Order: sequence, then structure tokens, then C-alpha cells
Amino acid sequence: MSLLLTFFILLYSMSTISLEKFEQVIKGLSSAFGGEVIFQEGGIPEGTNLNIQMPKTYPKMRSRREIEEQIAKIHKMLQQKGLKAEVAKYATEIKIRINTNKLFPPGSATPYRSALPAIKEMCDKLKAISVPIRIEGYTDSIPIKTKEFPSNWELSAARAVAVLRIFEKEGYDPKLMSAAGFGPTHPIAPNTTPEGREKNRRIEIAVELPQ
Repeated sequence: MSLLLTFFILLYSMSTISLEKFEQVIKGLSSAFGGEVIFQEGGIPEGTNLNIQMPKTYPKMRSRREIEEQIAKIHKMLQQKGLKAEVAKYATEIKIRINTNKLFPPGSATPYRSALPAIKEMCDKLKAISVPIRIEGYTDSIPIKTKEFPSNWELSAARAVAVLRIFEKEGYDPKLMSAAGFGPTHPIAPNTTPEGREKNRRIEIAVELPQ
């Protein structure tokens, strides 16, 4: 009987949890994921519910449908403001293509003052869904060589960064943004006609889709 009692005591001791160690584990896990655990004075609160706050975790994952609806609103807004724009859908991202003729003066990376409201409103609408974006700059194939821009590569990159800076100033999370310049590469129309070259001069906002 003594051995049997000892055996049950051993099983009970193995099944009990050290509250101190449990508290340390919870705090460690929460801290690693950017959260905070608030314990009542005296250690672990009674009951099974813990007050765990996670303010630094990744933003709410948006559905593809929600993203597409917001991009449709942006497309409509750009057209209403007289900017040529179109939407291109891919498996992992959606791109908003905006012709630069009314965004930037020729050979310049400083946006027209008249284009700022459209850029800012586009930022506000994207900020509402808080998704990762990549701002890309493209040019036509006509070479440029100025003191500021030795080639179309520098011009396209500077235009992409100019839009990114406006987004950043308007409060878009910098951790969700990147910029790239592609110069005359990746044309979407022939560069042999004025209409084709105009279409190739563009800024694209690539919106990452949930996987």
C-alpha cells in the first residue's frame, strides 16, 4: 500500500505545473512575438483566460477580394482626376499602372503640384488596407543624359522614390514599402510609336496579395 501511495504521489507531482516557470514561458513567448502579458499581483491570475496584448504583431491579413475592391476604387479615382491608369492582375500581386505624363514634367522626378492630391488620396486608400507595396518606375526607350540623371535608370528610380517619399510623409508604414527603377526595360507597348512610348512611361504600384 505504501508503494502504491508513493506511486500516485509521484504521478501527481509530475502532472502539476510550476506557476513561476509557466509565467516565465508565457512572458518569453509574448515578448518574442511583440506582445505583452499583464499578470495580476501575486502571479498567474485565476481562471484560464490571460490578458495578452499584441500591439506589435503583423497587421490584419486582408483577403484578395478586399484588396481588389480597394484597388478598383483607386483606379476610378485616378481616372476621375484625369490620370491614365489601368489595373494588371497576377497570381501573387496586383499592379496599378499610372502614366507619368501628368505626374512628372519631362526628364524630372519632381511631381507636378497638380498631381499631389491624387498621389496622396491613393496613399490614403492603400493605407486603409495596410498591405505591402512596391513602387516601380519605368521610362520609354529614348535615352536621357543630364547632370541629374545620366540615364533612364536613374530617372525611373528617382520617380519611384519620389512617390514613396510622399507616401511616407502621408503616414504609410515604411516597413511595408519598397521602391525600384527599371528604366526602359519591361515595356508594355512598342517603343516605335509616340503612343507606345507614352504608355511605357509609367509608375506602377505593386500590391502584394495574401498567399
